[in-house]
Amino acid sequence: MKTLTKIGLAQMAMSGSANDNRKKAAEMVAEAAQKGASIVCLPELFTSPYICCSPEPTFEYAEEIPGTTSQFLQELARKYQIWLIGGSIHEKAGADYYNTTIVCAPDGSISGVYRKTHIPHDPSFYEQFYFSPGDTGYKVFECSSLKVGTLICYDQWFPEAARANALLGADLVFYPTAIGTVVGVEQQEGNWQEGWENVQRGHAIANNMVVSAVNRVGQEGEMIFWGGSFICDAFGRTSVRGSDKEEVIVGTVDPAHSSMVREGWRFFYNRRPETYSAITASDK
Repeated sequence: MKTLTKIGLAQMAMSGSANDNRKKAAEMVAEAAQKGASIVCLPELFTSPYICCSPEPTFEYAEEIPGTTSQFLQELARKYQIWLIGGSIHEKAGADYYNTTIVCAPDGSISGVYRKTHIPHDPSFYEQFYFSPGDTGYKVFECSSLKVGTLICYDQWFPEAARANALLGADLVFYPTAIGTVVGVEQQEGNWQEGWENVQRGHAIANNMVVSAVNRVGQEGEMIFWGGSFICDAFGRTSVRGSDKEEVIVGTVDPAHSSMVREGWRFFYNRRPETYSAITASDK
C-alpha cells in the first residue's frame, strides 16, 4: 500500500566551484534527511553556475557517468538511506553532451538516468549550444512506495511530457530547475514566476499527480534566479513554497489523495486517444 511520504527539496545557490557545490548539496541533503525526507531532489545543473547564459559554450563542468558526481550522489543516498534525485549535471557521453538527472537508491546503486528532452534556445538560455536532446525517453522510477517521474526545467512547459509520465504510472514528478529573470528585460507577457508555477499546477490537476519543482536562487551575472520551489498536490493545491533564499523545503505526499482525485474526476477513464493524432503530427 502506498503511504504518506516526506520529500525534500534543496533550493541552492551555486558557485563556480563544483567541489563547493557538491559540499553544499551534501549539507542540504543531510538536513532534508534529518527532517524526515525519504526522497530528496537537487536543482538543475547543481554542480555549476548556469553556464548556458553565454552563446559561447563551455564544457568545463561536463563529466561522464559514472564519474565524480554520480559517485558522490550514490554515497549520499547510501549514507542517509534515501532516494536521491540528483538534480541534473552536464553529462559527457562519447561525443555528445546531455542535461542529465541521476536517480540513486538507498543502497547506493544508480536506478537510472533521464536526459532532458526539450532544449530551449533563446537569449540567456542558449542550451542547444550545450546539450543534445535527450535520448532516454521518459522515465518513472519505483522509489519505495511511490512511482517517481523525473523531468528537467524546460520540460515544464510541455503538457505532453507530464502526461507521458502519468501514463507511465507516476505518482509524483520532480522538475529540477534553473529559471529566473534577466536584468533589464521587461516581463511583457506577465509575471514569469506565476506562469511557471501555474503551468505545473495545471499538470498536477490534469494528471492527478503530485508535482514538485526545485529551483536555484541568487544572482549569476545578469540572471536572477527566483527560487520559489514548491510542492503541489493532485488538485493543484500548493502545500509548500520556498522563498528566494537558500533553504531546505520538506513536504508530504499523500497518494490516497491523488487516487481519490483521479477516481472522482475520471480524466483518465474518459480520454479519447484516437482523437489526439494532431499532437504527434510534424511541426506546422
